[in-house]
Amino acid sequence: MTQLKPILSHSHLDSIPSSAAGKFKADKSSSSTSTYIHRLRFNSSLQKLTLWSFLFLVAVLFFFLLSPPSPPPPRRKNLQSTTPWGGSDWERRVRSSARVRSKTGLSVLVTGAAGFVGTHVSIALKRRGDGVLGLDNFNTYYDVALKESRKSLLDRTGVFVVEGDINDGVLLRKLFDVVAFTHVMHLAAQAGVRYAMQNPNSYIHSNIAGFVSLLEVCKSVNPQPAIVWASSSSVYGLNSKVPFSEKDRTDHPASLYAATKKADEAIAHAYNYIHGLSITGLRFFTVYGPWGRPDMAYFFFTKDILEGKEISVFEGPNHGTVARDFTYIDDVVKGCLASLDTAKKSTGSGGKKKGAAQLRIFNLGNTKPVPVSKLLSILEKLLKVKAKRKVVSLPRNGDVQFTHANISLAYKELGYKPTTNLETGLKKFVKWYVGYYDPKKKSSW
Repeated sequence: MTQLKPILSHSHLDSIPSSAAGKFKADKSSSSTSTYIHRLRFNSSLQKLTLWSFLFLVAVLFFFLLSPPSPPPPRRKNLQSTTPWGGSDWERRVRSSARVRSKTGLSVLVTGAAGFVGTHVSIALKRRGDGVLGLDNFNTYYDVALKESRKSLLDRTGVFVVEGDINDGVLLRKLFDVVAFTHVMHLAAQAGVRYAMQNPNSYIHSNIAGFVSLLEVCKSVNPQPAIVWASSSSVYGLNSKVPFSEKDRTDHPASLYAATKKADEAIAHAYNYIHGLSITGLRFFTVYGPWGRPDMAYFFFTKDILEGKEISVFEGPNHGTVARDFTYIDDVVKGCLASLDTAKKSTGSGGKKKGAAQLRIFNLGNTKPVPVSKLLSILEKLLKVKAKRKVVSLPRNGDVQFTHANISLAYKELGYKPTTNLETGLKKFVKWYVGYYDPKKKSSW
């Protein structure tokens, strides 16, 4: 950009001729008068430009002050001050937790290990002799105390949970430097359908950016691990064909959460195709059970029944039934472990693909959709308390009217066969819930 120079210097001003009686007599051979006039015009233009710039800046600031601020992502614990990672003792714990203790065992990094599914999967892997290291950021989307209790349970099982975020590439690379993981079980994600209406950015941060961050590290290490990750039945969105099959279209999501999981499936395809990563996606169908998530209906229904609170029971258009393919946690864990066991090795090295790699997607459901009203009736029976029901229309907040899994592919490829019906599973959940939140009543169960 051309730089504007001062039009009149001090030396130039001194050279202007003067006349008697203070009158100025123009020198026809000089351009000083013309230059001076141009200077006045330039200053006038500059003043106008400055004024308009100021007004524009005020308008921008006014706009942002009036605009409602975006909700911040869920607060995280100050990991740097409370649980710094690194050092010889830390590395020793990481290696010990990830050490394989059986001849055919796997070495698995489980992200979201202090979450509901992550806790159960980590314990199941550890008990059969696999090496397991957990990773979790302990965000406050729901009660952190519950996550801390799960962490204590994992500690007693011999699983060390590193506190950190999957977006922290430095930490991820350090974990792979310390342990040559054969597999990654990626369960970390921002969960929940309705919360996306309040805080959409948290879903982009965790579900998309976090997934890419993990895949970037996995593609670069040598050897590359095989990856199994949690997609969701939500990807079927507004699909009206039932039961839902892996071959069905998934391009009409009903929620941002579903859209991020659909995006992850496309991202997985790209990393598989370009970098040779072996990737298996699992579409979970409404998983429930002990140590579950407080934002799930079966969980807060139980809480509200015991506290005597009114419970909203959704119904679809024209009084249509709202139903879910409730899947007990133990059945889902079997599907997760079978996916790890049947995952083939990745084919890349240093980020470069050397051959075609395995890419799979499976439904993990129960194949028996149950109306939400029946779920509530079962809980009433188990808790021996009548619920205060209020029937309301299903809101347009991302919830769909029904889910129903076709699991024939998972049965064929994984031997996946759920065995727990809803009443049996809820009885186990209620027993845990009462024991966890009211230990004095545990003996009655």
